[in-house]
Amino acid sequence: MPFIPHTEADVAEMLAAIGAESIDDLFDEIPPELRAKGLDGIPAGLSEMDVTRLLQGRARADGQPLCFIGAGAYEHHIPAAVWQITTRGEFYSAYTPYQAEASQGTLQVLYEFQSMMTGLTGMDVSNASLYDGASALAEAVLMAVRANRKSKSKRVLIPKSLHPSYRRTARGLVGNQGIELVEVDFDPATGQTPVAQYEAAAADGECAALVVPQPNFFGALEDVDAVTDWAHERNMLAIGVVNPVAMALLSPPGDWGETGADIACGEGQPLGMPLASGGPYLGFLTCKQDFVRQLPGRIAGKTLDADGKVGYTLTLQAREQHIRRSKATSNICTNQGLLVTAATIHMAIVGAEGLERVAASCHANTRRLTELLCEIPGVEPLFDAPVFHEQALRLPAPTDKLLRALAAQDILGGFDLGAEYPELDPAVLVCATEMRTEEDMVAFRDKLAAVLSDE
Repeated sequence: MPFIPHTEADVAEMLAAIGAESIDDLFDEIPPELRAKGLDGIPAGLSEMDVTRLLQGRARADGQPLCFIGAGAYEHHIPAAVWQITTRGEFYSAYTPYQAEASQGTLQVLYEFQSMMTGLTGMDVSNASLYDGASALAEAVLMAVRANRKSKSKRVLIPKSLHPSYRRTARGLVGNQGIELVEVDFDPATGQTPVAQYEAAAADGECAALVVPQPNFFGALEDVDAVTDWAHERNMLAIGVVNPVAMALLSPPGDWGETGADIACGEGQPLGMPLASGGPYLGFLTCKQDFVRQLPGRIAGKTLDADGKVGYTLTLQAREQHIRRSKATSNICTNQGLLVTAATIHMAIVGAEGLERVAASCHANTRRLTELLCEIPGVEPLFDAPVFHEQALRLPAPTDKLLRALAAQDILGGFDLGAEYPELDPAVLVCATEMRTEEDMVAFRDKLAAVLSDE
């Protein structure tokens, strides 16, 4: 709401009607020592004009640096029409579509989103979004443990080459439910996690599932077919964590191995969401038809009404307010509905061919950036595996110092790998999406070379 609708007179009238002298009287059962004493860190309220001026000033303070950071959040081109349509009142203010007859537009968008995500991942079923990619992985792990009828194990293999934030989030969400996440080392030569690494990690006992990132955090492409088949041979479910843009070029999870991955999830941010100071984002979660009853969130369906007209409704909504709490598989995601709308419109505008061109351009730009940076003495690829649109590079000087120096010159030079993987230090993870031009990449090379020459 752009304003608080109740005047002081309205409040006084409502209080009089219930026999209370003040709003504080409504909370008189709360002991005084438990009440908040004030919000000292919150400044006084500002007018709309002053808030706008403040936020514009902070945005200008960020500058417009060239961004070569990926690491799970990517700067892609977003057609202007995406957010012009998304922020129309019909979408912008839409709430959870409990009342189908009044929510046909929202439900159709959810249905179209699900259809697009199943097409992109090659899976049978998609839900209508989760909070973000990291929590989507946690839900996928919970789902796999529930759904695997061939194993009673609560152990899940998760590679260290998976995004560190995903691993932390998953551990935080599933750890208290008795699920053990067994970390699997990557090959130091390739950055990949081959079957042999999974075998070594699984030697201590039975596992319910394993996680396969494609591409992994280092940008390296995994042998997903071999890993998926190995998992199925041992009665494990295979969970794919994928980049949706990469899926426009790479084999989708539904085609991995002989029978495909069982569950696929990931982050939808590359599909029309700007780098807005860290969010909000959305998670997607897809699966085989066999596991649809274990899918958290909600599913919109398409049907015909009594007059034979097409209509949309929520067909599965396994949330606590709908079924017994012990049976719920909920991940509340009302606030991601707007992001689903943006993603759906983005994919509709860009189209399958356009998304493929974006992916190909990202791959070509990352190869070119790697060539340019490796012209600098001491800079070389950290691993020798094929990559998508990120590359891990070994550096000849401390990473944090170099990144600070580049930032001072309006170059965001990548993600410091040593912060999460001390054994790789000094190393940086760089990314070049379709937004980066040859001029941008040459400027990065020249400024990095100049910074290193000053060492």
